[in-house]
Amino acid sequence: MSQNFLSQKYESLDYDQCENFYFLLEQRNQRKNLNILRKKSVKRWFIVLLIGILTALTACAIVVAVDKLSYLKYTFLAQLINDCDDRAGGCYHTPLFVWLGLNAVLVGVGCVMVAYWAPVAAASGIPVIKCYLNGVKVPQVVRIQTFIAKTVGVIFSVVGGLASGKEGPMIHSGAIIAAGVSQGKSTSLNKDTGFFNEFREDREKRDFVSAGAAAGVAAAFGAPVGGVLFSLEEGASFWNQALVWRIFFCSMISTFTLNIVLSAYHQHAWQLSYPGLINFGKFGDISYLLLEVPIYALMGALGGILGALHNYINLRLSIYRIRYLHRPWTRLVEAMLVAALTATIGYFLIHISDDCQKFEYDLVKYPVRGRCQEGEYSVMSSLWLNTPESVVHQMFHGDDKIWTVATLSIFVVFYFLLASCTYGLSVSNGLFIPSLLIGGAWGRLCFMLVKYIAPDNSDWADGCKFALIGSAAMLGGVVRMTLSLTVIMIETTGNITFGPPLMITLIFAKWIGDYFMPESIYELHIRLASVPFLPWEPPSMSSTVYASEIMSVPVVTLKAVEKVGRIIEILEKETHNGFPVVDMDSSVYESSPNTLDDSTQAHFGRFRGLVLRWQLIILLQEKFFEENAESTLKTLNLQTFRAAYPRYPPVEKVVDRISQEERNYHIDLRPVMNPSAYSVIYSSSLNRIFQLFRALGLRHLVVVNDRNEVVGIVTRKDIARYREHVHGGRLSLQTLQISIN
Repeated sequence: MSQNFLSQKYESLDYDQCENFYFLLEQRNQRKNLNILRKKSVKRWFIVLLIGILTALTACAIVVAVDKLSYLKYTFLAQLINDCDDRAGGCYHTPLFVWLGLNAVLVGVGCVMVAYWAPVAAASGIPVIKCYLNGVKVPQVVRIQTFIAKTVGVIFSVVGGLASGKEGPMIHSGAIIAAGVSQGKSTSLNKDTGFFNEFREDREKRDFVSAGAAAGVAAAFGAPVGGVLFSLEEGASFWNQALVWRIFFCSMISTFTLNIVLSAYHQHAWQLSYPGLINFGKFGDISYLLLEVPIYALMGALGGILGALHNYINLRLSIYRIRYLHRPWTRLVEAMLVAALTATIGYFLIHISDDCQKFEYDLVKYPVRGRCQEGEYSVMSSLWLNTPESVVHQMFHGDDKIWTVATLSIFVVFYFLLASCTYGLSVSNGLFIPSLLIGGAWGRLCFMLVKYIAPDNSDWADGCKFALIGSAAMLGGVVRMTLSLTVIMIETTGNITFGPPLMITLIFAKWIGDYFMPESIYELHIRLASVPFLPWEPPSMSSTVYASEIMSVPVVTLKAVEKVGRIIEILEKETHNGFPVVDMDSSVYESSPNTLDDSTQAHFGRFRGLVLRWQLIILLQEKFFEENAESTLKTLNLQTFRAAYPRYPPVEKVVDRISQEERNYHIDLRPVMNPSAYSVIYSSSLNRIFQLFRALGLRHLVVVNDRNEVVGIVTRKDIARYREHVHGGRLSLQTLQISIN
């Protein structure tokens, strides 16, 4: 299956600082002029300010569009259903076909944008942002077309009635905004403002993307601290105090900006009561007794079980999609069928349910009578003829008398299955809100069970409180977040005293969920995409695997002063992105590279430094040849390399401009190579190598012998191939294969 392979199409980002001659020259100039350093620091803060504002404005545009379109759709459908119910003989097929058609068309439009234009914009985007921050270069992950497909597509997905939310995609949208703003250019639009060119490198871009992801969480939930913790817990592989401050500032700006705009939109301009896309409402001072804590722990365990089941169902469906639904038109048909199925289930459940309540227009936006008497509405209709965010609000604040066991049970079963099927479609959608909604519904069922078991001694039981715990447990069981999710729920509900029960619930949800399905939904999709993702910890038994066993040989090396023709030949024939620079006087290839005996080990020259593929391409493009070094040395600097970032010209385009005579010229690689590149001795363990890659964001790691001679090279894929495997109660180290797809 695909999860037993690593895809060759994923390259690594280079988060290691290349301390070459031009970098050191720039650093010396900055130290002489402190104003340069101050300006760079001010620019960083200005960039995160822009990221926060633009992310918030994007969120506002999404919520307003969803609000307006949902109002038109559900008002029309509710009126159509009520008119048909009032007629003698009825016209039950007409509302069904209209509802079905609206869902299919709306979702189809969103799916076309993703399936045919920007496939990486599918789902919430959190897995691909996790990969980017982990050091994996996912194709088109932060492109402007991905941003358009993500933001516009999520509007059609939510309005189209899918079991999805708009909060998860905001994280991806914020990351794309951060990537674009921080670079001051768009390669897709071929526009370069000339601003912020000093931040055009993977290392700087990564930090801004971390801020953008946090701003997306802050805009989605009105939780700036939760956004910072989410970026730490789920995303960033690198962290320091200065970065924390900038990310927190970005999240605060995002929440504040969105609060101002949405409060004005809801005609409460000076109250600032809309800090996030979803408004759970204020719970006030929710108290709890010690007696309740074991109940919440059990609910957390139930959330872990249901979350594991949700992930398992989604895993099996995702494998089927990879095998049989990989063409765009098949993905489009699937998305439209799921949208139609959602409408069909909702319509029939409304008309078979006899759960009725008197009209309360402040609670139900689009009341439908269904099988109820005049002056009543179908409770089931309030669950299906509404946006998921509005239904979550009902679960959290609706009167306990509204809900019945039958209605909630039926809704939980069907919506759970729909949510499991929906995530992974070729549409922009999230799973935060569906999980909260499912958990809120079965949380109220748990409340009813408690009231049934102890009707006289459960005055402390409250349906809204149980719905909140159920929502946290379900979402925790699916995404396996603890710290950040606890803070997000606290900030969203405006109640800090209920933090300990929420944390206990989420801990149990994670423990039990990991027991049955030891991966979050995001980790499952990362594995299915065959991404060389490095988790927080190395696999077990990695200390028994040595560098000599995992390194790649033979190694393509370059001399410090290399012939242009040989560089061109290497770039055209090899796909490697890093080449050790060596002294060739002692280079021999003596015997098997698997031999650990230093006296007989193959080596390829004494290690001097490391030069990257894109650096060689720029040198060829600028014709930085020894024979005309005087003219190029004056113009070549660090800005020359940054100008082409992040998409460097292909070698074929550069080679066409080099004459046959120039192929005999030479290039001095010493000014551009990294003379302090990391290296390890061949007896180093996989555990130590893993820690270096994970903590430092390396792309290449040179393996040397006792005489500092190159004997191999290790890349991300070489260490990502090793994964823990549990079968029959036994733990082993599984080795994956590299796929060309």
